[in-house]
Order: sequence, then C-alpha cells, then structure tokens
Amino acid sequence: MQSIVVFSHLRWNFVFQRPQHLMSRLAGRYRILFIEEPVHAPGEQGLALSTPAPNLTVCTPHVPGHPVSFDIRATPELLALVQEAAADYPDAIAWFYTPMALPLLDALDARAVVYDCMDELSAFRNAPARLIELEDELLAGADIVFTGGPSLYAARRNRHHNVHCFPSSVDIGHFRQARDKTLAHPSQQALPRPRLGFYGVVDERFDIELLAGIAARRPEWQFAIVGPVAKIDPAALPRAANIHYSGQQPYSALPQFLAAWDVCLMPFALNESTRFISPTKSLEYMAAELPIVSTPVRDVIDMHGDVVHIASGVDAFVDACERALSMSSDARLAMCRTMRDKLARTSWDHTAGRMSALLERLGERSLAPNLPFQPLPLPGGIEHAAR
Repeated sequence: MQSIVVFSHLRWNFVFQRPQHLMSRLAGRYRILFIEEPVHAPGEQGLALSTPAPNLTVCTPHVPGHPVSFDIRATPELLALVQEAAADYPDAIAWFYTPMALPLLDALDARAVVYDCMDELSAFRNAPARLIELEDELLAGADIVFTGGPSLYAARRNRHHNVHCFPSSVDIGHFRQARDKTLAHPSQQALPRPRLGFYGVVDERFDIELLAGIAARRPEWQFAIVGPVAKIDPAALPRAANIHYSGQQPYSALPQFLAAWDVCLMPFALNESTRFISPTKSLEYMAAELPIVSTPVRDVIDMHGDVVHIASGVDAFVDACERALSMSSDARLAMCRTMRDKLARTSWDHTAGRMSALLERLGERSLAPNLPFQPLPLPGGIEHAAR
C-alpha cells in the first residue's frame, strides 16, 4: 500500500474539517502519517503517536524550547523527528496544508508533492512573515495543487501547471440526521423559538458586531453559537440574554444542534481573512434542509446564491432572517429541492476518489528532491485556521 505523509497546521482533534474528512477516506487506499504542528515544551524531544482510524497515524512532535508553529528555527530538531516518524513510509507522497512545513520535506524520500490549499493563510491573523515566500517555493516544486474553493482556484490557477478546484464537500448521511427533530441537543431544547444557530470556530472571520446588532434588534430571537474561540479575546464577544455560547462540540453532536434550530447562520466578517473562504458548513446546513442566511462571501454567492439568503449589515441581515423564518410551505419545498440537487452532486467520498485518481496519474518520481529551501530565522507564527 502506498503512503501519504501529511503536514498540517490544524490538529487532528481540533474542529473536524477538510483534512480529517479527506485523510479518513484516503486511508482506505493509502497508509497515512498525519504530522501536526509541534508542541514546544521543556524536556526531551520525542513523538506522540495515535491511531484514530485504520491506516492513519497522527504524529505530534515534541520539541524543547518556545518557537511557534512549524518554525524554521526548529528545523534541525523537527527534521530529526520527522525523519524518525516517516522511516516506515518510504517513497511517500508529501501532502502539505501549510507552506510553513516545507523545510521538513528534506526529511522524506518523497516521490511526489501535493499542496492542498484550503485557506489563504497569509491573510490570517499572526501569519508568519515568510509564509508567502514559502508558498512560492511550494508552488514551484509541487506536482499537483488542490484548492478548497473557486476563489482560491482563481488566485492559484496561473501560478501552477496542474491546479484543480475541489470545494469542501459534505458527509450527507451524517448531517441529514438533523432532519429528525427528536434528536435535538438537550442544551438547546429549553431555548425559546425561534432559534438561529452557527457552528464553527469563532475567530477574526466571525462578525461579532453583526451578531451583537441582530441580537439587540431582535431580543426575542435566540442565537446559538457553537464552537471554540480562537485568535480573538473571548471578552470581546457580545453578551446578551438571547446569545448562547456552547463552546467546541464533537463532530458527532453537530446534527443534534442543527435539529434544534430554525435558521442557520454564516455571519462572516468581510475582510482579508474571508476574501477566499469557501465555508464547509454551507453544504452541511443544506443536508439539514434548514434556511441559511449569510453575509456576502464571494464563494457562497457564486456557488449557493440561489438557495442561501445573502445580506450585509444589521438591518439587511435581520430582514433576511425574517424572510427565512417566514418561508411558505411551497418556498421551503423549492429550497429543499435545490439543496438536494446540490448535495447529489458532491460528497467527501467522491472528492477523495477524484483526488486519488489524480494522484495515481503522477509520475514515479517528481520534483520533490529539487525543491529549493534556505532556512532563515522567523518571528511569530500562524495559529489554527478553521472551518
């Protein structure tokens, strides 16, 4: 069985999203070594290994000192650890979710290099200064590039000869459970209706001012916010009697939250960090067949503007939510038909299969050994991206 060695800025046990969906499925065809960002703490260096699924091993390097992320300053220690971890994965495909891990390619005897560009990481808060330069090097040496949405594809298609757009997909069966309202999460059942919900990471991409505004404008509506808070001060989150924060929840529980809601929200801020996003939750919400209201994110408009209510600003967002709540039976049936049509054309299984077919076409040897790299000191680091 062939192997894939993955370098990810997202930890396996963080929010379950694109890397986890794809690698869980590709593990049926490949042996997967999923290398997370290192943990930096005093003590001896080493490897923490776990096996969340057959043929899939998660590796967390432990490196002494206090650098951040896949920091170039830690390369000597990380190279040794990665080389040790990858010893049983000869001639593997190297799969990058972050260019910051590119120096670690030297630890592998890689037969091919994949860059799965799922986010515009350079636009995220605390992005490393060398991220753009390292992405240029990764694009120059990668054999194939995948992008997580049309906007990312448009930004990369002229920078590489072999770019393919694979928007985030959906596990339809998992989220379709939400259509059974008896599964509603116990934490939501005591909330009055209507209930408007969001799940995902609450970070600089989440419009906290918009949430505060709509919650104040409609105090009788209940707003359920499910997910961890990252890269912003939790004290900055709006607090009101009708805003309910549930923190991070397991992937298995998300359909239960959806089953309790009346409208699903995507209140993304319109800034550099959201310019290229293609939210995974769009299709997940659709599998629950619930009305969706979103701010005007480009990929949401282009791919789902025919079924998602789009609104910008507090007044327009409130109006859109009211339209979603008051949909007629005929309008809701038409919405559900459109959603089902979209879902019928995609799945994570199908996406993983198409990616695997493209990998099989790659040559026996690649440009991997020829990727240039000159390590330099790097200040700062990038924190978790999110779904």
